[in-house]
Amino acid sequence: MQGADNPGALDASQLYELENDMKKVLAVAALALSATSLSAAALTFGDLYGEPAEAALADRTIVVTPGTKYVNVKHGEVVKIVAGGKEFAWDFDGIEQPFELAKIAPQGAIDHNVRVYIERSEMDGGLGD
Repeated sequence: MQGADNPGALDASQLYELENDMKKVLAVAALALSATSLSAAALTFGDLYGEPAEAALADRTIVVTPGTKYVNVKHGEVVKIVAGGKEFAWDFDGIEQPFELAKIAPQGAIDHNVRVYIERSEMDGGLGD
């Protein structure tokens, strides 16, 4: 009930209802913002590891043998890889973090653990120096 000395004042039940409505609005806004930030932060396979390339564009060839434990590449380098009787070329322009070569190799090409290490390159513009 509105007081006689304050004609615009809300009574307790109106305040309670207004507070609940505001909480609902804030909850919806928070969900919308978190969903937007999650979708913007989602990285694709290409963002993480790079993407297939044409063998003719390869800067060099790496032959993976049963004794190969790791390969070193430069960020942005296109490399032709020969492994398990199969060949493929890859543009290593993904995130500069180590990963297993089997993640990008054709099925059956890699039959043991081979780690890919990515070195910074001139295309990175000297960030972090």
